[in-house]
Amino acid sequence: MKNRRIFITAFDKKRLDELIAVAREFGEHAREDLDDLAAELDRASIVEPKKIPANVVTMNSKVLLHDLDTSDEETYALVFPNEADASSGAISVLAPIGTAILGYREGDVVEWPV
Repeated sequence: MKNRRIFITAFDKKRLDELIAVAREFGEHAREDLDDLAAELDRASIVEPKKIPANVVTMNSKVLLHDLDTSDEETYALVFPNEADASSGAISVLAPIGTAILGYREGDVVEWPV
């Protein structure tokens, strides 16, 4: 699914680009999670907030994920790293699954190494 077009607001893209820049500035140049997120942002379509469909995963979205292999379901909120709290279901956009779901739509099948 990495070739599928994803959607993001200019505001979210700016904040995420800044997050990546700050992390790299402080010596975290080789982190794979930063590279993965940067690659997703590079291929994203920038859309005005009012034009983002309600079923697109953006920052602070709550999503229900269904594992096709196990049929397990989990609800998560996609958040910035400083707000992440696994016990309450708040996952960082830098977590593999967080990066994977950013910009996708309800019903999409997302394949991503975790």
